Amino acid sequence: MSPSEAAPVFFLAVVAILAVVRLVCLAAVKLGQPPVVGEMIAGVLLGPSLFGLLLPGVQAALFPDAIRSLLYVGGQIGLVIYMFGAGYEFNLSSVVKSRKSVAAISSAGTLVPLALGIGIAVLGTSWVDIGKDGVSLVTSAAFVGVAVAITAFPMMVRIITERGIASTKFGSLALACGALDDVLAWLLLAVVLGMHAGSAGPVALALGGGLVFAVGVFTIGRRLLNRMMGSDRVTADQRVLITAMTLFAAAWFTDTIGLYAVFGAFTVGVAFPRGLASDAVLAKIMPIGRIVFVPLFFTYSGLNTRFALLADPKLLAFALVTVLVSIIGKLGASWGAARLAGEPPEIASRVGVLVNARGLMQLIALNVGLAAGIVSPALFTVLVLVALVTTIMTAPLLSWLDRRDARKGSTDLLLTAQPVPVTGKS
Repeated sequence: MSPSEAAPVFFLAVVAILAVVRLVCLAAVKLGQPPVVGEMIAGVLLGPSLFGLLLPGVQAALFPDAIRSLLYVGGQIGLVIYMFGAGYEFNLSSVVKSRKSVAAISSAGTLVPLALGIGIAVLGTSWVDIGKDGVSLVTSAAFVGVAVAITAFPMMVRIITERGIASTKFGSLALACGALDDVLAWLLLAVVLGMHAGSAGPVALALGGGLVFAVGVFTIGRRLLNRMMGSDRVTADQRVLITAMTLFAAAWFTDTIGLYAVFGAFTVGVAFPRGLASDAVLAKIMPIGRIVFVPLFFTYSGLNTRFALLADPKLLAFALVTVLVSIIGKLGASWGAARLAGEPPEIASRVGVLVNARGLMQLIALNVGLAAGIVSPALFTVLVLVALVTTIMTAPLLSWLDRRDARKGSTDLLLTAQPVPVTGKS
């Protein structure tokens, strides 16, 4: 298919994706779920798990192989913009203020599920075929461990802000822990990719390049961005243009060194100056990224998810055990660490529930593993199920905790404050 032939097919596919996503999101919101859960489910429904199962010919015509690379690139644009917004919402002072609890929760919430994920992958390969030809058991198990250890920080931002709990103690603590969890997970992912490549070079490049990038962004980059946002000679359109150029340059660099585009976008968002001018920039670029381009990523992931594979009883059993281990490892370890750090049970339980969600970040990691040739279709499907279950359970569990603590009269410990307005809120 030539570019001129692919273009109209791509446009029609985008129309179909956006229509289905909006319908599923409406249903998800009515069921008490955040819109991002609807987007995730819509992506799976458009793949071979449902649409391709019921109407394989129509699905193949709507999403031919020739446009999948276009969907991938469009999805990456959405992720870059989305992660920039997530970084902008992140408050570094929240990490410093609660550094003892953050360090304890993030360490336990990363290392425990990492170890359990590696263990379940090693045990699972003895009774179900989840490996990929040419990939060592060590690399495959390490990838599962990293995927299980990830937290859906961007999704957590949306849940926290939509519920108006961003300024509560457990809300700010969960945001700090989620951000640190993901930084650690991306560094570990770079290590796994280096293991797969059979060389320490990719790991050194990712870690060294990431350090140089972060230092540059928080020194020279922040100074230049402050000057741009504070100058009366720079128009609103010029601010948007410079921001977009900065984002894509950061995405290119971090993608090249092996930390991937989302890391660069998130770092720029954290370093971006706060103020009315910056809010205006985000108000212009966030909606198009979140509403139009991010659903393309979910659909691309959905096209690679085959839940029909779970008809194999052994693979289904492995999937259910993996989901259970993931919840125990992340939620349980984070809750336990929070309690040991001196946090009251009401706060510890909510932090555990929030960081347990994998959502968007796990899907990003899975697509990285798929592109690197580490993940088999069976393992991809199992880990997508983990992402869906741990994400879907978040909102109902938070609501149940609210009702439970209201009956107990212990809600004062949560230090609930007024809702905080957020740029790009859906």
